[in-house]
Amino acid sequence: MTRKYFGTDGIRGQANTFPMTAEMALKTAMATAKVLRREDNGQHQNRVVIGKDTRLSGYMIEQAMASGFVSMGMDVVLVGPIPTPAIAILTRSMRADVGVMISASHNPFQDNGIKLFGPDGYKLPDEVELEIEKTIDRGFDDGLPLPADLGRASRLDDASGRYIEYIKRILPRGDSLSGLKVVVDCAHGAAYKVAPAILWELEADVVSIGVSPNGRNINDCCGATDTALLQESVVEHGADVGIALDGDADRLIMVDEKGQRIDGDQLMALLALHMKETDALAGGALVATVMSNLGLELFLEGRGVGLVRTPVGDRYVVEKMREDGYRLGGEQSGHIVLSDYGTTGDGLLAAIQILDILRRKGGAASETLNLFTPLPQILRNVRFSSGQPLEDETVRKAIRSGEERLGKSGRILVRASGTEPVIRVMAEGDNPDLVERVVGDICDAVTSRQT
Repeated sequence: MTRKYFGTDGIRGQANTFPMTAEMALKTAMATAKVLRREDNGQHQNRVVIGKDTRLSGYMIEQAMASGFVSMGMDVVLVGPIPTPAIAILTRSMRADVGVMISASHNPFQDNGIKLFGPDGYKLPDEVELEIEKTIDRGFDDGLPLPADLGRASRLDDASGRYIEYIKRILPRGDSLSGLKVVVDCAHGAAYKVAPAILWELEADVVSIGVSPNGRNINDCCGATDTALLQESVVEHGADVGIALDGDADRLIMVDEKGQRIDGDQLMALLALHMKETDALAGGALVATVMSNLGLELFLEGRGVGLVRTPVGDRYVVEKMREDGYRLGGEQSGHIVLSDYGTTGDGLLAAIQILDILRRKGGAASETLNLFTPLPQILRNVRFSSGQPLEDETVRKAIRSGEERLGKSGRILVRASGTEPVIRVMAEGDNPDLVERVVGDICDAVTSRQT
């Protein structure tokens, strides 16, 4: 299925450059309303909830989308900066027909994006996104509401409070995080208010960094994609553990008391074993993507837990979980989905669960969170300017050669990003020098086709 505007996680691009322009945001809202609007003989007033992260361009896109939905007869509720998973929760709890998150997640501030959720709180399936694309291209010359049927726009002031209470309730009544000193890095993003508030209200000793957004510093040398500052801060403050979120707070990376980075694979391993011990691991397996380290798979296999792999993208993890009834899934990059509590990756929800496990076990984070030794794995991103690099025979030959050299002791994954013009080259195996050479050769092949 070829899609024109949507990638693996909504529509994304550089702000004020197609397709991330005010005009495109307006058309996307109008098309989404036309596809998802319910006609109920006047008995149902269609509603959409719109949230955003802290990017400067969010103001432009928010207003354009609000205008588009209102022009199609839908009432708009604006909630301001809030994590992506909060939009999924609010869409369901407020009986909205559509949820919109304006964010480019972990990307730099120059980018922005549009993520769409259905009334059930799940991201829209591919076929619905395809229908929205077709509606954008057909235009809106017919079917526009009469003046009396236009929608209204309003702001919800307590949206953050609703999300804070929702996250706090996942702990058993009477439990807290008392006794834990936590450094939280909010990446100057959507969780800059709610994350410190949740941790403080749960009685943790909180040190907050990355909580001064200015519209241009989101994900800049901070957050889940750059944990150096958090690692230094945890050691400096003598904290028990560190939490790193990305720009829209749907990813979680942690840091132990020694300043060591803990990725999503390790966190999922801990949650999988905990859920197995408490008879909560439906299907006896974790759902992860092809990017998760082979060491995770071998570790779980040795403890009677399966690993089901999907294509890259938390939406595909969620689809597999829904299809087969699994309750835990995620990505090495830090998207973690706990379907008992949410419909999408939620960095704060996962963090509270893991902190509770850490508190109960009573040991050091370095012991509790580092459960297996990953196989040497290298991931590099190569930007390209045009064409389809993976269709180039030179690139294909380099991949085939790498697979032959690694043999059965490793694996290679080369894919195009669904959110930016980048080829991601990943290889892993028990010989780190060989893995390094294989990745380098493939990256060189991608680069050479552009010269």
